[in-house]
Amino acid sequence: MRASVATLLATLLLCVALPVAAQTRPPNLQPAPEPPPPPKGFELDPALEPQVTIIRRGTDTVEEHRMGGRLYMIKVTPAGGGTPYYLVDQQGDGKFTRQNPHDTGLRPPMWVIHSF
Repeated sequence: MRASVATLLATLLLCVALPVAAQTRPPNLQPAPEPPPPPKGFELDPALEPQVTIIRRGTDTVEEHRMGGRLYMIKVTPAGGGTPYYLVDQQGDGKFTRQNPHDTGLRPPMWVIHSF
């Protein structure tokens, strides 16, 4: 019994000492160097960055996403933590279709086998 108490005590000491030992830093740490600039032709063009406008309509939150001044996506978040849905202009013709974030577009065939 005395050996099991000693083993338990050694295990507890080891469990306490390991996190403390992991927090000590090596003495010769250097800050990370600055990243190099992007190569020519890969600079960010502010006109290509999407612009997001957040609007509160009633209790819903509407985010309008535009690129180059053209509205291409609307995200609607219902109040009370409802699942957000998206309205996307897929063809660029101004007609928006509703998309759910978890919708894969896969529709399995369903037939009525028997009805009462």
